[in-house]
Amino acid sequence: MAAEIALGCSGKTIPAVGLGTVADPRVDAETTKAAVLEAIKAGYRHFDTAFAYGSEQPLGEAIAEALSLGLVKSRDEFFITTKLWCSFAERDQIVPAIKMSLKNLQLDYIDMYLIHLPVRMTQQMTKTPVPREAIEPLDIESVWVAMEECQNLGITKGIGVSNFSCRMLEHLLSFAKIPPAVNQVELNPFWRQKKLREFCKEKGIHITAFSPLGANGTRWGDNRIVECDVLDEIAKARGKTTAQVSLRWVYEQGASMVPKSFNKQRMRQNLDIFDWSLTEEESYKINQLPQRKGSTLTSIFGPHDFLLEMDAELKQDSEA
Repeated sequence: MAAEIALGCSGKTIPAVGLGTVADPRVDAETTKAAVLEAIKAGYRHFDTAFAYGSEQPLGEAIAEALSLGLVKSRDEFFITTKLWCSFAERDQIVPAIKMSLKNLQLDYIDMYLIHLPVRMTQQMTKTPVPREAIEPLDIESVWVAMEECQNLGITKGIGVSNFSCRMLEHLLSFAKIPPAVNQVELNPFWRQKKLREFCKEKGIHITAFSPLGANGTRWGDNRIVECDVLDEIAKARGKTTAQVSLRWVYEQGASMVPKSFNKQRMRQNLDIFDWSLTEEESYKINQLPQRKGSTLTSIFGPHDFLLEMDAELKQDSEA
């Protein structure tokens, strides 16, 4: 079972290690459902999904089956995160969007509902890149009012964001009645987000790391972590895997994480990071690794002017 991390001053906690459910290339629903059931048996209780991943429905089926089999006693043992997709990022569409996710998940409430990306798509697109006229910056003020409504209605316990920079968060905090509890961002030894981590810590915003292992095998990831000589050297000296060293580094930054692995053995290994620590020398070596972001807005949507500006802003947040 994963350790728990406090979410700011709310009194709520989040499991330090969850299971990501975005698969690239996509897998069938049965594969996802079977992987989630294996993860529940291994001790996972936080599951990260999104409307855009297509994994809400199989995740919901796995949770329902786990409850009926008695693998868990109640729904309250789970921490479920899902996300508002860009095509629904408009004030009057957000409550219907979360209700659609709840239906997919077969749940009465979500634990954490995040704005997936700081952009809005003006039309539903089935492939990327998208034309410039189909995408625009998010109207965060009106969108956040509807996110707060979701929490006030009790259909989510918490609200937050994903892929937001320090500047975006500063603007959001200037008017939010309910501040974001979480900012889910790319975070790993090769993308350390020092400035963003310090900002979020100061403001009481918890960071959840996606791609904590570099998303090897996906379109946006690579093998820079799993085949890193520095991490491999530390892993061999400690009797750990390179993945465990990377995840331990993320945990020691105070972040939770949602690595995606549907492999039974690696799922269990990814939970085994809590009874040891990196030495000061090992942490120093990791903090010298070259910085490179895997996922960018322009790589998803295309090299449009305002997206290039956002990517540059997000890059600055990882600089010391």
